Amino acid sequence: MSGIIAIVLGFASLILAFIMEGGHLMALLKPTAAIIVFGGTIAAVMLSFPIGTVKRIGKVMKVAFTAKDKDLSQLILYFKDLAFKTRKNGLLSLEGEISVDDKLDPFIKKGLQMIVDGVEPQSVREILELEADMTSERHKAGAAMFDSAGGYAPTMGIIGTVMGLVHVLGGLASSSPDQLGESIATAFIATLYGVGTANLLYLPLGGRLKNIDKQEQTEKNLIIEAILFIQEGVNPNTLAEKLKGFLNKQELLKLEELDKKVEA
Repeated sequence: MSGIIAIVLGFASLILAFIMEGGHLMALLKPTAAIIVFGGTIAAVMLSFPIGTVKRIGKVMKVAFTAKDKDLSQLILYFKDLAFKTRKNGLLSLEGEISVDDKLDPFIKKGLQMIVDGVEPQSVREILELEADMTSERHKAGAAMFDSAGGYAPTMGIIGTVMGLVHVLGGLASSSPDQLGESIATAFIATLYGVGTANLLYLPLGGRLKNIDKQEQTEKNLIIEAILFIQEGVNPNTLAEKLKGFLNKQELLKLEELDKKVEA
């Protein structure tokens, strides 16, 4: 939701400033400029990436707008509690944990299931790390598409402006000064579309996807270590202390507060 609000705020700020300076909203709506900039940008991106990657653009955008912040403090408490249960009831008790909790993260579920199945710790690590790496590669490919669009859009805008100016100069002899000024202004709308969408849409979305990927990778690394600690039978309190290395200062404070509530 915050992503949508940011995009609306960015474009609304530009439009509002334009109107406050005495501009007319309709002056910004030029279908020919939109066709050149958006059509050209889409074509360039399609040419730059495999079609399979381009087809995933819908899923990539869904991730960008629906991804939630990772609560690593709560995750550590979850694994600490799980460690207490397994030390008391054995690793096979995880079978019940997997079957009962329908909302359990598939990545966690996969790791716990391998423990129950008796898979060697090194194999557990390799399998989970490979899945995490492949997920990260998909996220990076999505971010790269938006980064590329952010590079192509301004160039397409310039091309649209040059095409417009060629048209203006071609009719220079027969145009009145009023018509000439309007035609030149129209030509520069393409540059506005290209630069505006690159800096308020494509590049920010690429950056957002990179940050989401970074957070998800930190979460997955924490999960991998936690699962292996549980498999090794590490003391629950020691497990929590070791996993604190994944937290920043604010998350550490939150973990301490949550720990106090649990103990109370």
